[in-house]
Amino acid sequence: MTSMTCSCAVLTLVAVAALACSGPRGSAPAYPEAPRSDHVDEYFGVEVADPYRWLEELDSAATGSFVESQNALAQPYLEAIPARQRIVERMTELWDYERYGLPQKRGGRYFFEHNDGSQGQDVLMVADGPGAEPRVLIDPNELRADATISLADFEASPDGAHVAWGVSDGGTDFKVWRVRDVETGEDLADELRRMKFSGVSWAPDSTGFYYSRYPVGQNGEADDSRQVSVYHHRLGTPQSEDRHVYSIEDRDGPDPYCRITDDGRFLVFSIFEGYSANAVHVRDLTDGDGTVVRLLDRWDALYDFLGNRDGELFFETTHQAPNGRVVAIDMARPDPGGWREVVPEAGDVLAEATIVGGRVIAHYLVDARSRVRVYDLDGGEAGEIELPGIGTVGGFDGTIGDPETFFGFETFTAPRTIYRLDVATGESAPFGASPQGSTSAAFETEQVFFTSKDGTRVPMFLVHEPGIELDGENPTLLYGYGGFNAAETPEYKVRWTMWLEMGGLLAVANLRGGSEYGEAWHEAGTRTRKQNVFDDFIAAAEWLIAEGYTSTPKLAIHGRSNGGLLVGAVMTQRPELFGVALPAVGVLDMLRYHTASANAYQWGSDFGWSENEDEFHALRAYSPVHNVRPGTCFPPTLLTTANLDDRVVPWHSYKFAAALQHAQGCDNPVLLRIETRAGHGGQKPTWMRIEDYADQWAFAAEHLGMEARP
Repeated sequence: MTSMTCSCAVLTLVAVAALACSGPRGSAPAYPEAPRSDHVDEYFGVEVADPYRWLEELDSAATGSFVESQNALAQPYLEAIPARQRIVERMTELWDYERYGLPQKRGGRYFFEHNDGSQGQDVLMVADGPGAEPRVLIDPNELRADATISLADFEASPDGAHVAWGVSDGGTDFKVWRVRDVETGEDLADELRRMKFSGVSWAPDSTGFYYSRYPVGQNGEADDSRQVSVYHHRLGTPQSEDRHVYSIEDRDGPDPYCRITDDGRFLVFSIFEGYSANAVHVRDLTDGDGTVVRLLDRWDALYDFLGNRDGELFFETTHQAPNGRVVAIDMARPDPGGWREVVPEAGDVLAEATIVGGRVIAHYLVDARSRVRVYDLDGGEAGEIELPGIGTVGGFDGTIGDPETFFGFETFTAPRTIYRLDVATGESAPFGASPQGSTSAAFETEQVFFTSKDGTRVPMFLVHEPGIELDGENPTLLYGYGGFNAAETPEYKVRWTMWLEMGGLLAVANLRGGSEYGEAWHEAGTRTRKQNVFDDFIAAAEWLIAEGYTSTPKLAIHGRSNGGLLVGAVMTQRPELFGVALPAVGVLDMLRYHTASANAYQWGSDFGWSENEDEFHALRAYSPVHNVRPGTCFPPTLLTTANLDDRVVPWHSYKFAAALQHAQGCDNPVLLRIETRAGHGGQKPTWMRIEDYADQWAFAAEHLGMEARP
């Protein structure tokens, strides 16, 4: 690709002289006016002030003015940092490598995403056979000049003749779905809306598919404060004629999502209402009366449907197995006493299982690193898949009869490579070109363990240059998430490589609330136990300092979404511990997070709700917006969000920024940068991601005093 290049291989980050009040390392910025109201809510006899409630009105003129004034402060400040432009240039170079997505094999064709390194959004390719030359099928970069319309999801029909594809405009979670003819490259007239987190499940005859959508609200748009229902769409017909298939009518909250089995016999409805338990309902399509059986309806564990063999359904589950196992349930004898165990619970955590080629492929985490074992459908061990090293795998999609599948493997220092796996032999080979963005020779990864406040042993990955000196002078980026059963495993991220090239150390902590050690590890960081997550992160910072890796003036903390909450909570609890705070798209008002949408309400399985008295007290104790103490010296802070984020609505960041700016007791800057054509982050074009992280890394480098590189 054509790009601006640096004249030397490493960046020079130099502290600059103090600038005007709106520039780096100057006196405290002159913050925009943000009026404080006298609004008060009462919870269980406790009055809680909410002076920035007005910022929740995202479409109001006052909020619009607030956004404009915050950007008018933050953008010139960030652009004045000399290192920023050099970071943009170098990160553009680092992102310029060829990348492949995991292929779907349908009807003998292979569908996969691809980026030549220069493209803002990945392109969907199709190859008509194993040795066929791939061709472009869908290029979202052609839909808008700034590449802010993305291909958010796709699913090819079983015969490979059509692809259903969903686009996100400006980063919204809502997607508009269309259907493309693979042979001609033309779209059919079909267009589906009011879909947010739903994919599609094609019928085996490829004549249509099942999906979930929201009802229409009073404004004529999707009402995501209500539950979705499942519908069937037949190709060539308008969405208004789609057939209603299933709804949950006896309980508010749960959302049904549907998958049809490969043989077309069963519709399997996964009923979602959080991250600790779900339900599964099943309709046997060979049964003429169409009765839906509430197969798993105790809400006692997680159940992930994997596939079926005749009348037997296979599930990965935490039922009586917090580390996970695979069971087979005979529809003729569905009670737990009749379940057949296929893959027993192990000491390691079962992160994911799939069924392909008549085998169960079981992906385990061993201290947050991947290991893959194979079993036959009767429970016999069938070997282990050899991996290229210590890292993270993902993939293994396919049908029960497919002899091949694909998986990706990556590390902190080497980009993901896609492999084709022969399921019968266990042999694998690279698919497509191997990525050239590897930095493995320049940096090394080590895993350490530290002790949290309550004595819990917690792992952490450290990535840095060889021969690092433990003198407390290493600029360090401590990253964490700690929630929603999500494990932090080795991943290659350009933004992290950029930080390493700047001379920084990367620390990734495996906090409670994730899935690194199974459901018990997840539950230990939820609801009234959420403080454990923050204690783990604080302990990670204290360990890094005590061991000489870094020191407070050299320590930046970063997290996104639930990780933004993490950063907000620890910087209000221990503001003196950190040199820089970077909370991104964070959940920051914990008393009102669930009022934004139905999907936000479902986060209560991790957070709890302020309507429950014990959970209210726990939430108020750490809610970042409610724990900003006037006169406190908070570390230099850059909050980042986007005005189109409909997952974690941006008023979280607006309210927290206003509170911090009002309360800041020293000259450390508190800045809020709002991207005005983006959502939660997953669908951003490459250039926008570069701008986003250039802002954050330049801000951190400036305030950590990162010195010139030799």
